[in-house]
Amino acid sequence: MAILFPVLFPIFVLILVGYLYAKFRHVDMEFANRTNMEIFIPALLIEALSRKSFNLMDYQLLAIAGILVVLLSGVLAWVFAKAFKLSVPMFVPSMMFNNCGNMGLPLAILAFGEEALSAAVVLFLMSNLLHFTLGTYIVGGKISWRNLLKMPVNIATIIGLVISFSHWQMPEVIHIPIQMLSQVAIPLMLVSLGVRMTTVDLSAWRLGMIGAVLCPLFSVVIAFVLLLFIPIEPAQRVQLLIFATLPPAVLNYMFAEKYNQQPTEVASMVVVGNALSLFTLALMLLYLD
Repeated sequence: MAILFPVLFPIFVLILVGYLYAKFRHVDMEFANRTNMEIFIPALLIEALSRKSFNLMDYQLLAIAGILVVLLSGVLAWVFAKAFKLSVPMFVPSMMFNNCGNMGLPLAILAFGEEALSAAVVLFLMSNLLHFTLGTYIVGGKISWRNLLKMPVNIATIIGLVISFSHWQMPEVIHIPIQMLSQVAIPLMLVSLGVRMTTVDLSAWRLGMIGAVLCPLFSVVIAFVLLLFIPIEPAQRVQLLIFATLPPAVLNYMFAEKYNQQPTEVASMVVVGNALSLFTLALMLLYLD
């Protein structure tokens, strides 16, 4: 408990704050979520990618491993969906794309310090890129490359990488406001996750429990196998295993709702998965310790 409590407690407190506040107050999170996706998260990405210590080439094997975890989890989920006659657009994305934003980024900082943020951001970027391309295609049957290029998160990624590759030292007068904006992103993501959990229907709880177990199970097994063959340095190996243990992303529910792909079932997998992650993440942190 001395190891786990300082790491997991702050995360679930912020989620609980959002949940309880939304239970007693009418909350419209549209503006908050939009500003987070268009201002605060992009600032966080620029701040992380433009650090002196960040060099993308140091994370290329981690990026490849992260992509393989997502893709191979999708393959296993597709086989499972076909075997048990589940809808592929409903089930597969929730097994592929995890909560590496809302939960993965704060967990990396709380458990391993600011120096772990860069590795967590790389995994977040790989997952995000696949989610808005392959994930959108699986759920909706089409990809809008135009909209993808206009997303502030992707624009910020390009800016951060350009700064990193050019070794440009950002002046303090620019860096300080970007850093201040970036500090809003993670708490707001967690509170928003709590608010979102008040709006979902848990009538499909059996499927929710199945998805909650299989999402980290598929990814963790694949991650351990990949680490036998890909020579990733120890600190990055830790972040890959944490990434693999994360529950289904809230974004899966938003996509299912948008494209009418059984959103009730997806919501159950997201909510039950995030609740169960209190135990799965605790087990992984104990293993890593």
